[in-house]
Amino acid sequence: MATACTTVSAGGYTCRDSAAATHLKLLSIALIFVTSVVGIASPVALARVFHGKPAYTNVVLLIKCFAAGVILSTSLVHVLPDAFQALADCQVGSRHPWKDFPFSGFVAMIGALLALLVDLVASSHAEHSHYTPVRSEDPSSITKKTAQNQPASSLPLHCGHTPADELAKLKQRLVSQVLEIGIIFHSVIIGVTLGMSQNKCTIRPLVAALSFHQIFEGMGLGGCIAQAGFSVSTTTYMCFMFAVTTPMGIIMGMLVFYITGYDDSSPNALILEGLLGSLSSGILIYMALVDLVSPDFFHNKLMSSQLWLKKASYVALVLGSASMSVLALWA
Repeated sequence: MATACTTVSAGGYTCRDSAAATHLKLLSIALIFVTSVVGIASPVALARVFHGKPAYTNVVLLIKCFAAGVILSTSLVHVLPDAFQALADCQVGSRHPWKDFPFSGFVAMIGALLALLVDLVASSHAEHSHYTPVRSEDPSSITKKTAQNQPASSLPLHCGHTPADELAKLKQRLVSQVLEIGIIFHSVIIGVTLGMSQNKCTIRPLVAALSFHQIFEGMGLGGCIAQAGFSVSTTTYMCFMFAVTTPMGIIMGMLVFYITGYDDSSPNALILEGLLGSLSSGILIYMALVDLVSPDFFHNKLMSSQLWLKKASYVALVLGSASMSVLALWA
């Protein structure tokens, strides 16, 4: 087993071409940025097109279910297996303490628990900070008093928007923000890994696969952003951050290599990749199942009252999972 860790095939030597690898990475920065923008902007634009129309709620729900499938597949089919593989590498897995304990699963569990903690703290803060007891008063008298002081076009009353609705909206915004943090975390790891690699034979197919990867992952995040109902400026900022994260990670990886000559296949690099990937995976698994799938399939009154919508949502969930899983054939 020791020779397997140190022996490099002749093909491996011919593939290590710094000049060709740099050229491919520069092309990948532009290509991945464009595909990321297309992926995350598509569901946001689609939601705005249908906004105000009868089918709006259904379309946003289907987009969100597709997004949940993409995120779930990303965590279980892409991120977590890569983390297990990095920590199981013979350079790492043959040493203490890495061979004594399943750190990948353990750190993934920590990631899920941290996501739960953030969820609990933020939800508790929102409930106590944004809502105060409302005095019992005749709604008609409130309307009359308000109408006497303000024109009808500026009435602050929002029909149909109860404190529970506002709390749900706040919860969805929190979910979108935490989800973006988890995805950005994962994207940085991908970008830095690609940026440090000098193997042109692995970079070429990886760039193509990552482009499709960013499209589907962007659609997943974009679907959640669309349902959260952020302002235009916030939506634009979140979309931009997702689009530039992987390219910025590639640039960071290139800088790290050129400044330090750091080998992306060294034991320390593999350990860092495995731990960060496991943490990111745990966060994404929690977000997909707890914050995306469970609320809609078990607590959404609209889905419960329409059997066809529940079936369509499940199909969207499966399609999202399948589309992202197929990419595992290449990356």
